[in-house]
Amino acid sequence: MIYLLLSITASTLIFIIFKLLDKFKINTLQAIVVNYFTACLFGIWSYDEPLNVTKVLQSEWIYGAIGLGFLFIAIFNVMALTAQRNGISVVSVASKMSVIIPVVFGVYVYNEGVGAQKIIGIILALIAVYLTSVRPKTTSNFNKGLVLPIILFFGSGVIDTSIKYFETTYVSENGIPIFSATIFAFAFIIGSSILIYKSIKKPNKFPLRAVVAGSILGIVNYFSIYYLLKALNHESLESSTLFTVNNVAIVMVSTLLGLLVFKESISKTNWFGIVLAVVSIVLVTLS
Repeated sequence: MIYLLLSITASTLIFIIFKLLDKFKINTLQAIVVNYFTACLFGIWSYDEPLNVTKVLQSEWIYGAIGLGFLFIAIFNVMALTAQRNGISVVSVASKMSVIIPVVFGVYVYNEGVGAQKIIGIILALIAVYLTSVRPKTTSNFNKGLVLPIILFFGSGVIDTSIKYFETTYVSENGIPIFSATIFAFAFIIGSSILIYKSIKKPNKFPLRAVVAGSILGIVNYFSIYYLLKALNHESLESSTLFTVNNVAIVMVSTLLGLLVFKESISKTNWFGIVLAVVSIVLVTLS
């Protein structure tokens, strides 16, 4: 359970850092690229065994790591674009409602237990995510510009599902750090290529604050994935339960931090969503 709590904390900090990037006018893509380089270094540093590049490239999960690298850099950027064009409420709903994808995958592929209580809890969780995230002035955004939110929804769901699949099928517990580092390495390579291409077309500065912000984001991002994998590796919680608790808790905590730290207004609908989130967590966890 401690790994799940640490994953929730780290994942929540990512949303806060994204808000601060926008506030301080830091180039999001630059920060994201540095973030993946930093996260990769942390993964290598956390690996207990000597780094063997040949062994890594010949591992059974290497192609999955490459694919996840593409998804990581793409979905992180889609997340940023969605926040900028559609609003924070839309990006939160789109990314966290994707919990339904790994939950359904866990039930049907791994034959994880499912009963009326868990189904009710999952449904309440999805409703809670929406009610907690929605803002009165931005609800109209759901009727237009749906391409990015839809991509974010499926992308986030595929990432969570893929992480569970590779953790279950190919990655040993002591291999989690190097698996994570490899994903981050490919995300960094892809992101760097995009930055180089953009700089060739239009020269752009790479300020120190982007490096600093990206480094902080990278540390937090690494531990969000690392602790999620550690939680998935533990047998006390099924993946369907874990993903539900993880995603709902992130939205709930993010909302409360927005209220306390960023002085955001919370409507009665948002508070109802928070209460509903707590109820759904209890139902799913005890099912």
